[in-house]
Amino acid sequence: MTDEEPKPQPRKGLGSQLSLKGRAMRLLSQREHSRQELERKLRPFEEEPGKLVAALDFLQAKDFINAQRVVDSVVNRRASKLGAARIKHELQAKGIEGPAIQEAMHGMRASELERAREVWRKKFGQPATDAKERVKQMRFLLTRGFASEAVRRVVQGEDD
Repeated sequence: MTDEEPKPQPRKGLGSQLSLKGRAMRLLSQREHSRQELERKLRPFEEEPGKLVAALDFLQAKDFINAQRVVDSVVNRRASKLGAARIKHELQAKGIEGPAIQEAMHGMRASELERAREVWRKKFGQPATDAKERVKQMRFLLTRGFASEAVRRVVQGEDD
């Protein structure tokens, strides 16, 4: 380089600035996200109206955003600790609707009693000695979204 040529100046901030697609891909690399979640998280970074929708449409067309994978991911991560009602609520909060939730709930309700029993065993391990303790155990399982019939059977120690 000669003295007359100006030195190239580094562009400020571009190294840390990601496109909407790049940000979405970063989020999706960490875990599955629904379209609604991505839209909520990326909305503050949208500079031109319509760019976010276009980016999400592109990612959905390429199957990077997939509602069934979100359902499967949530069920696999949470089923060992939560009941069907609580997982259904989480999926609805993520913007998942319709048959995907119904199918997942059908499968979870079939194993509700066994999962409730396992959660109860890990937390308490022994039957309640008095009514106060029994209420505490029931409340614990109910707040985790297990069905009341399953909770009653677990706390009372009934077998199938």
